[in-house]
Amino acid sequence: MRIIPAIDIIEGKCVRLTKGDYATQKIYNENPLEVAKEFEANGIQYLHLVDLDGAKSNRIINNKVLEQIATKTNLKIDFGGGLKSKDDARIAFESGANQITGGSIAVKNPEIFMEWVTQYGRNKIILGADCKDRKIATHGWLETTELNVVDFIKQYELKSVTNCICTDVAKDGMLQGASVDLYLDILSKTSVNLIASGGVADINDLHRLKEIACEGTIVGKAIYEGNISLKELQEFIS
Repeated sequence: MRIIPAIDIIEGKCVRLTKGDYATQKIYNENPLEVAKEFEANGIQYLHLVDLDGAKSNRIINNKVLEQIATKTNLKIDFGGGLKSKDDARIAFESGANQITGGSIAVKNPEIFMEWVTQYGRNKIILGADCKDRKIATHGWLETTELNVVDFIKQYELKSVTNCICTDVAKDGMLQGASVDLYLDILSKTSVNLIASGGVADINDLHRLKEIACEGTIVGKAIYEGNISLKELQEFIS
């Protein structure tokens, strides 16, 4: 299972939110590149980079941060947050993203999302299936739809989308454990490469998510709050 630390960006700074609430913003580092380099120095190969300004603005904002990390580390970066057009996708890839994640766009404008899949290949595109009470949430989790998360993922699997990040918004930033039951349900009903996100509290959560066959897990606040050390992640990876 891949370990994918998260860096969330607001105004160029590394922050974390709780349950996606922008009012809970906590700054962990003014320089995201420093954080990325520390991850890389501890054996991390992957990075989940989220443009929270972009998620609210419906267009890419922090592509310069992406470009800086991509040019000054060897991390394989998946980038999301506010990607809503072909132009946004182009900018993200030109700035050094290895993959991009589309969540709101996959709900509101599936034609453009599928154009990304056709143009860049399905391995380059990740479906963002973030949910509140199993209903898909969009626009930086500020809006909730009536779409059931499992049905939503199945619908895109039929269109040959193979990579999916699923965040249970209620768990995000709470350090109370991942939504194992939700992921088991998704894994039993689809064959996507599932990346779990949200709620990871300690190293035991990572072992549990590996056991149920998640392809990857995004880890954020547990690292920043010291619940999981980079040494522990290094040992888990090796």
